[in-house]
Amino acid sequence: MRIINMTQLNKAQINQAAQILTESIPSGWPTLQHAMDEIKALLIPENTLLAAIENETVLGWGGILAPIYNGNVFELHPLVVHRDRRNQGIGRAIVTALEDAAGKQGGLTIYLGADDERGNGETSLANVDLYDDLPGKINSFSPGTHQSGFYLKLGYKIIGVMPDANGTGKPDIYLAKRL
Repeated sequence: MRIINMTQLNKAQINQAAQILTESIPSGWPTLQHAMDEIKALLIPENTLLAAIENETVLGWGGILAPIYNGNVFELHPLVVHRDRRNQGIGRAIVTALEDAAGKQGGLTIYLGADDERGNGETSLANVDLYDDLPGKINSFSPGTHQSGFYLKLGYKIIGVMPDANGTGKPDIYLAKRL
């Protein structure tokens, strides 16, 4: 497996990346065209998009968006891995490469938002009153099956929560890591 800049991908590989995005996050990119439009919008010089490839096949990809706060902070968006290749270290490798890229660009912090919007929620922050003792709820946070568990294992910390961001009881969880 190699991690490469997505500007080096050919048209077929960009199509593979779009397919992974729409299959991984259909609520955000319900069609292949939506996913292709997102990749096109993200593939600008201010952003860094990296793909994991093996035998010329895209296994997953992720990006860091143009820095904010005078270049100190980068947003990780998105991160997707082909469903048949999850839990094999590919996501970790992509995140590590993105963190390295942000650090080389002078970044001090990398952050992301992770919506807890599926069904009845996946984390202990879903369907509870987050206006009542939010620090306590964050302190006793349980990720359940939510992707936040992956980021916590990589050293990310919860830095905030936006209650009801995706509807009643469906928060957006903000995680960050010092580079």
